[in-house]
Amino acid sequence: MGKLAWLAGLALLAATPLAAQETRMAADGAPAPAATIAEAAWLIGSWSGSGIGGAEAHESWLAPSGDTMVGVFVQETAAGGIMFSEHMYLMEQDGSLVVKLKHFNPDLTGWEEKDGMITFRLIAAEPCALYFNALTYRCDGEGGMVVAVRMKSAKPEPQELVFRFRKTGR
Repeated sequence: MGKLAWLAGLALLAATPLAAQETRMAADGAPAPAATIAEAAWLIGSWSGSGIGGAEAHESWLAPSGDTMVGVFVQETAAGGIMFSEHMYLMEQDGSLVVKLKHFNPDLTGWEEKDGMITFRLIAAEPCALYFNALTYRCDGEGGMVVAVRMKSAKPEPQELVFRFRKTGR
């Protein structure tokens, strides 16, 4: 867990920290909206862009297998190696959508406990946009996508990491 805190801190120092503007937070106990995996079909394919500290970042999503899409995120170092990666499921759950993910170091050791994962519950679905609790996926012009995640910080206001991607393949 120390590695997770260290990398989260590094991410906030390396990226241009922004006050929360892209992400949304659900009120405690707010019900998740009805949604199906079909509403995430626009994510399918490969995306690349600028990530933490300006280094390359990549995200890819496969077509659904049943009610689940599988994705992978790779944050590179400035030298082009792997800083960390994420294995992600975007899936139907209880009539709505959730993103479940696990982080991995370059040697494939996990950040989360063996059976642990981070879960983001859907707050709103709009044409070409999915807003999860503290995580946003939205279109950004023709062939572009913004991914934003709210991070814990020592600052009083929430901070976000914002990734701007271009579609590179289907």
